[in-house]
Amino acid sequence: MPRANQIFRKARKALHDLDLLKILQSEINHELSSTPFQNHEQKGSSSDFAVEHDSPKSRDVVLRRKLESGEEIAISALSGPLMFGREGAFSREILMKICVSKPGVSSLLQFDCGVSDDGHGGSPFKIYNAYYLQSSGCLSPSVYRGPLFSSLDPELQKALKGFLISRGVEESLTDFLLIHLHKKEQGQYLNWLQNVESLIAKRQQNEL
Repeated sequence: MPRANQIFRKARKALHDLDLLKILQSEINHELSSTPFQNHEQKGSSSDFAVEHDSPKSRDVVLRRKLESGEEIAISALSGPLMFGREGAFSREILMKICVSKPGVSSLLQFDCGVSDDGHGGSPFKIYNAYYLQSSGCLSPSVYRGPLFSSLDPELQKALKGFLISRGVEESLTDFLLIHLHKKEQGQYLNWLQNVESLIAKRQQNEL
């Protein structure tokens, strides 16, 4: 009887693994056949920014640009959480951290921004926070970073956004980030599905 119970448990487990494999394969086929970005493939470019980091194993991408004046702009961007009620290809906001530094000066400006699809083919960005940091090492929570961006004079808010646009943070770049990071997430999800499928299939073969 113990032997029969053992055989029964193995058979039940094998059936469960087979069901799981079918679900995984169905999801993989769906992702492979899905082309949510086909209407956006030609939109956007990293423009004058060089891609410094874009590992397939990481969620983020890092871009950098150096102006003729020596001023440097660094952008770190990644996909944010799912936006409730958002349908279509771009279901997440892109979160950008932008740092602007000048040569020979230790201080820098840091902007926390968000990029999202406006539903009309555009990808405007919003500034959530703007900080003045005396140096890149002054990141302690106790350091005063300035008032809430939303509390600033509207003209100053507009001028700060214009400051970033004049340095290349424009719609061709935000289009690029919106498309690239959503495609990157889809690719990582597909890779994860395939790895899980391979693991389950190997385990099932070893138990036969």
